[in-house]
Amino acid sequence: KRLGIVGKAPRGAIAYKFSPKEAETAVEDIVVQVGRTGVLTPVAKLKPVNIGGTTVSRATLHNLDEIRRLGIKIGDTVIVGRAGDVIPDVRNVLKDLRNGKEKEFHMPKKCPVCGEPIEGPAQRARLAPTKGRQVAFKCVNKNCPAVKREAIYHFVSKKAFDIDGIGPKIIDQLMDAAIIHDAADLFTLKKEDLLNLERFAEKSAYNTINAIQKKKNVHLDKFIYALGIDHVGEETAFLLAKKFKKMDNLKNASLEELRSLPDVGPIVAESIYSWFQKKYNQNLINNFGKAGVKILEEKTSVKSEKLAGKTFVITGSFETLGRDEAKYRVRDLGGDISSSVSQNTDYVVVGSEPGSKYDKAKKMGVKTIDEKEFLKMLK
Repeated sequence: KRLGIVGKAPRGAIAYKFSPKEAETAVEDIVVQVGRTGVLTPVAKLKPVNIGGTTVSRATLHNLDEIRRLGIKIGDTVIVGRAGDVIPDVRNVLKDLRNGKEKEFHMPKKCPVCGEPIEGPAQRARLAPTKGRQVAFKCVNKNCPAVKREAIYHFVSKKAFDIDGIGPKIIDQLMDAAIIHDAADLFTLKKEDLLNLERFAEKSAYNTINAIQKKKNVHLDKFIYALGIDHVGEETAFLLAKKFKKMDNLKNASLEELRSLPDVGPIVAESIYSWFQKKYNQNLINNFGKAGVKILEEKTSVKSEKLAGKTFVITGSFETLGRDEAKYRVRDLGGDISSSVSQNTDYVVVGSEPGSKYDKAKKMGVKTIDEKEFLKMLK
């Protein structure tokens, strides 16, 4: 009792966890996936193996540095687990079991999807020596089908436009049939376009078109996040919307203006500025306007200044409100939300099953509060 309780967790209790489930299997190949930002990610194709009731046949290897750290080769026998009991993860390479037929993996010099040259870390370091060491290999062709496809997946996701009924399978069909080429084309879709695809009946086509049309009005912060600009997550998107109020203001912002924003470092500022300078991206934003998408301006006022000057970090889950709602409530009262714990954090709000942010707050001596205390502050 003297130790007290944090959230739902008594400090005096000990949690026993089962050891993570692992299995031995073979690496049949290492292939490369192209992501939304053009980054190439090596993925191990594994001989299918059952881990904790799930058949695992692929595991991400993250980047070339991770491959070198593991010392993994095509044909190796490896130990595979599931990070957090979910994500397949190569834990170790059993090098003693090698037979000499294993092959080294090399990053491709051309994009495996569009065939354009790949920009490596060394090349990028020469172009931008102030950005520090980078490990990613990138396809810089904005018209690369893989980049465009991943960009649309991101655009329709829950934290972006949250369009019901439009998932990867439908997007793949629409792109393969050349019906859409970018996210703006979604808003010009007609029912007839969908009826030409597999598994689309009259009613489902109507419902999908209706779901898209309902999302034509979008808040500025959601729109910025949906664009998929490198290094711009939910919090940075909200900060940009709060500062610039209108899309035109952000489009025309100078590099100096972006660098002057709190919590926006030089790399993020450069990424935002460069994105809006590219002709392809300028045309994309214009296409949204032509398709009837209306970007709602950011409100200039908040309901109260009760939490003005206070910065909150939220971790874990809550009984009475969702995390997104908690963030909006803080902002409505003039407070700020941060995605990471620092000396500038005033409160870390701790729900059930908190993550590493709670541990960091304890180490740094940042004040932590539970859901009950947090709700009192919001009244």
